Amino acid sequence: MNRNDTPRAPATFHVKSFGCQMNVYDGERMAEMLGAQGMTAASDGVEADLVILNTCHIREKAVDKVYSDIGRMVREDGSRPMIAVAGCVAQAEGAEISRRAKSVDIVVGPQAYHRLPDLIDKAGRGEEAVDTDMPAASKFAALPGRARQARPTAFLTIMEGCDKFCTYCVVPYTRGAEISRPWSAIVDEAKALVDGGAREITLLGQNVNAWTGEDERGRVQGMDGLVRELAAIADLKRIRYTTSHPNDMSEGLIAAHGEIEKLMPFLHLPVQSGNDHILKAMNRSHDTDSYLRIIERVRAVRPDIALSGDFIVGFPGETDAEFEDSLKIVDQVRYAQCYSFKYSPRPGTPAATMDGQIAAEVMDERLARLQAAINRHQLDFNAATVGRRTDILLERKGRHPGQLVGKTPWLQSVHVTAPELAIGDMVEVDIISAGPNSLAGKPSRRKAA
Repeated sequence: MNRNDTPRAPATFHVKSFGCQMNVYDGERMAEMLGAQGMTAASDGVEADLVILNTCHIREKAVDKVYSDIGRMVREDGSRPMIAVAGCVAQAEGAEISRRAKSVDIVVGPQAYHRLPDLIDKAGRGEEAVDTDMPAASKFAALPGRARQARPTAFLTIMEGCDKFCTYCVVPYTRGAEISRPWSAIVDEAKALVDGGAREITLLGQNVNAWTGEDERGRVQGMDGLVRELAAIADLKRIRYTTSHPNDMSEGLIAAHGEIEKLMPFLHLPVQSGNDHILKAMNRSHDTDSYLRIIERVRAVRPDIALSGDFIVGFPGETDAEFEDSLKIVDQVRYAQCYSFKYSPRPGTPAATMDGQIAAEVMDERLARLQAAINRHQLDFNAATVGRRTDILLERKGRHPGQLVGKTPWLQSVHVTAPELAIGDMVEVDIISAGPNSLAGKPSRRKAA
C-alpha cells in the first residue's frame, strides 16, 4: 500500500458515517472502541491521523460520495491521514476498494469492525488490512461498554441482517442473515446508556421487529416483550424503534403501542409501492391489503399514532398506472412523514438485470409527484398539532440565541426560545405554529426531570 507519509501509529481519529441509523450506531461503537484503545477523537477529518468512512451501499450516489471523499483526503502539504473504509461498501467491494483507491489503507465490513484495532496495526506496518468476514460470533461481545452520551437520545442495535431478499436490496449480502442480539446484552446496554445520560432510546435493526430471543427465565420473547422490559428502566422516558417490516408486525407489538406509555406513538413501516404487481416483483411478503390492515389495527389501539414509510419509484417495469397506485396509498394512509427514492440498481441484486428499466426523466417526474403528495399530508399532520399541549425532549441548540430544538412524541421537531432550559430537559410546550418540516412551541411549564 502506498502510505504517503501516513502516521504509523495514529493517535487521533475521526469517524464519518453515511446512510442509516445503524451506521450511526456502528460509528459510535467504533469511536468508543478506539477511545478505549487510548486514541482521541478529532472534531473533523482535516487533522485526524485516522479517518474512518463508515459507508452505505443502498444507493449508487452514496457509493460515489465515498470515493469522492477519499479523493479529498490529501492535504495541502501532500500528506494524508490513514484511511479506513468501513460499512456496507467495504463489505460489497472488499479489496477492490484498495485497488480502485490506492490511498485506502483499511477495508473492514460491518460485521468485522470489532477487529479494527488489529487492522490499524497491520496498516501501520504496511501490510494488507482487509477484513470482510461475517463471523458467527457476535462482534458486540468484543466491544467495550457504552460510554456516557453527550446527548439525551441514543441508538441501540438489537438485531442485524435480513432474510427477506427484496429484489432491489443489497442488505442480505452486506449485513448477512438476521441475527438477534441476546436479551440480557440489550437490557444491559440500555441500562448503561440510561446511566450515561440517555433519556430516549431508539432500537435499531434492518428488520427490527423480527427480533426474537429468550428472557432471563428462558421464555421466548418477541420485540414487544423486550420493549416492556426496557420500559421498566426508571430513568428511561421514551422508546422508539426502526426499521420495521410489515411481515413482522406481530399482534403483541401492535398491542404494545396501546399499552406501553413509554413507547412513542410513531411507526416507520415501509410499504415501498402501492401496487401489488410491483410488490410481488420486489419480493415483498405483503400486499397493499395486508399492509392497510396492519395500519388499521395500529390506529385502533393508538389513534394518534404518526405513520412513516418508504417508497421506491421507477422500479423495473412500473407502469404509469402502477405508480398511480402509490399515490393512492399515500392518500389512504396520510403519512406524517415519508422517505421516497428513485429506484437505484445495485450490482448483484435480481432487479438490476430485470427488463423494463425506467428512464431517469420518468423517475424524476414520478418522484416529484410522490413527494408533493407526501409533503401535503406531512403539512396537514403538523398543522393539526397547532394548539396542542405536549411534551418535548430538548435535543440540541437551534440557530438563534436561546433557541432549543426538541422532539414531540410523534417525532416532530419543535423550536422553542427558552434560555432557562437545557439540552436533556423534558418540557411541556404549547404548539403555536407549524411548517412542513418543523413546529414552533412555547413552554407552558417546566417538567420535573
